[in-house]
Amino acid sequence: MTADGDTVEVHRVVFAPSGLTARVAEGTTVLDAARSVGADLDSTCGGRGICGRCQVIPSSGSFSKWQIESDADALTEWTSVEEEYTGRRPIADGQRLGCAALVRGDVVVEIPAASQVHRQVVRKSVDVGSLELDPMVRLHYVELPIAELGAEVGGLREQIVASLTRDFDVTPTDIDARLLPLLAPTAKRGDNSVTVAVRDESTICAVYPGYVDRAVGIAVDVGSTTIAAHLVDLANGEVLATNGIMNPQIRFGDDLMSRVSYVMMNPGGDVELTRAIRRALDTMVGDLVGEAGLERDAVLDMTIVGNPIMHHVVLGIDPTPLGQAPFTLATDGAVTTRATDLDVDARFCEVYLLPCIAGHVGADMAGAILSEGPHRHDELQLLVDVGTNAEIVFGNSSHVLAASSPTGPAFEGAQISAGMRATAGAIERVRIDRDTFEPRVRVIGAEAWSDDSDFVGQAAGLDISGVCGSGIIEVIGELYLAGLIDVDGTIRSDGPEKTARIFPDGRTFSYRLFGDSDDPAENINITQDDVRAIQLAKAALRAGIDLLCEHNGTTDPNAIGSVRLAGAFGAHIDPLYAKVLGLVPDVPVAQVASVGNAAGAGAVRALLSAQQRREIEQTARQVEKIETATEPRFQELFVNAMGFPHTSEPTPNLAAETVLPVAQHRSEAAGARRRTGRRRPRT
Repeated sequence: MTADGDTVEVHRVVFAPSGLTARVAEGTTVLDAARSVGADLDSTCGGRGICGRCQVIPSSGSFSKWQIESDADALTEWTSVEEEYTGRRPIADGQRLGCAALVRGDVVVEIPAASQVHRQVVRKSVDVGSLELDPMVRLHYVELPIAELGAEVGGLREQIVASLTRDFDVTPTDIDARLLPLLAPTAKRGDNSVTVAVRDESTICAVYPGYVDRAVGIAVDVGSTTIAAHLVDLANGEVLATNGIMNPQIRFGDDLMSRVSYVMMNPGGDVELTRAIRRALDTMVGDLVGEAGLERDAVLDMTIVGNPIMHHVVLGIDPTPLGQAPFTLATDGAVTTRATDLDVDARFCEVYLLPCIAGHVGADMAGAILSEGPHRHDELQLLVDVGTNAEIVFGNSSHVLAASSPTGPAFEGAQISAGMRATAGAIERVRIDRDTFEPRVRVIGAEAWSDDSDFVGQAAGLDISGVCGSGIIEVIGELYLAGLIDVDGTIRSDGPEKTARIFPDGRTFSYRLFGDSDDPAENINITQDDVRAIQLAKAALRAGIDLLCEHNGTTDPNAIGSVRLAGAFGAHIDPLYAKVLGLVPDVPVAQVASVGNAAGAGAVRALLSAQQRREIEQTARQVEKIETATEPRFQELFVNAMGFPHTSEPTPNLAAETVLPVAQHRSEAAGARRRTGRRRPRT
């Protein structure tokens, strides 16, 4: 209420991708709303409309995730501050200055990566191993004959082709028509010499003045949570720059199905999803070439991998058929298009999207297959991309099978009470003393463990506020190994008798992992619901694995030659804890390895080798697809996989690798839970 007694309307402002929600009075700037809840929105000029760092993207539509309707009228129209803005950072199309735009309705606004003070740590690296370079595009330097009146030298195109044939034994039969107007001015700027790029020895696809010795390509892994890209020298395979950002589509839903639901409920929602991902790709291209000191015209080739929904959305294809049976792809073959057709400013660049394998096994898994090569070896390989939708490949050179399992976002921190993404301050490693039950942790941004003397100094500038995926796996594994969690995943009711870190939490119990506040809500706790969320996710993953093993006729874990854990999350799982939780079969731990971003590595291989593209196109057609949703055995395998490490399968290899807890007497009837106090409120 104002001093005059008038009532002031209060509106909700939801900031994506964090989900932080501010309730502010009408007329509040978006920047002030962000500051009121600690949303990560940059501003170096103090909100005076000078620096341009506080740019945000207002969203329109129905957001069931936050129960909010957001439209264009939720912010004031373009202001004089924005009209007169002349800062070094231009206001991007579709964006607003957070210090100038005023709130006048409920609204969802995205804070793009460029406007964040603390950008997400997206830890995706690439290792392509040994590879024979065979890029699709090569550069050739051409000196043109000096034109003289009456000389019959032909047109510039014909002169270039003649020179290529004579000097390089390359005779392109085509030229990109968009290059024809550029030939004369480019040749003039190069003093009658040009460098031309030839694609697949058949098409002239770029022309530069004078001598140019560097052509680059970009390999992109479009994940549902993160996007990672690598700028690569096409001549030598050197990775010149790497960039990773959060997928801006998170504001439409944490997982793939929620984004498909958004499209179903919002006409034009598919266009919004496509626009968001394409804008991100274009921004990443600019950031990558800028980091390498190059221009966008240097980018000649791009490869993209992603799950089927991301694949379709990038291409501007409605993803809703993939949200319901029979999960029909628009195409499962490789797709080639121009970067400009995907709204990416790289006029000489062609884009190659690797083939999909099935409705829920996409081009990202095709990239992982290309990288890890189960089809190239006689020994059986289990390849698992652990993510929101786990993709699984099992087989060898004789037979390769693939399936997907709906694990959900629990492994990446969502649905976990103290879960967070892998950013600075997140707990990523956990150990629990078997006698005292005291934990020690390691967080992203600090090398020391929490019981080391250096920890306080290293963690001084970090906000330790949650646990990321690898930490969640380890803390639950440690609680089980310490005997504080039963085989069935129940936090034991006699836990408080063993340690004060176990405390009643409503009808169940929780474990205090980090913090010493008298108010449990101020600490980082692992709750019974957290354990159940991980159980459900890991059981779905393991059931998919077991189903493929059965279809292959291989149920003995010792017959599996190797297990590869891929993906941004899989890359950081300790193989031992993957076995403790039963994520994978009881293969000897030495044969279980985290292989990093295998999908991204496959994208790089396809970028650097035409032969690799042919190989994956042929291999993808030969993979046998298993649909878990229609398999009668899946539910039974799922139930059996709920226990730690497994309800029914023995784990002799694991027993030889770590000390498993001795079965303990339950102090109360199985499944019974007593009411003990008030449930801690959820935030």
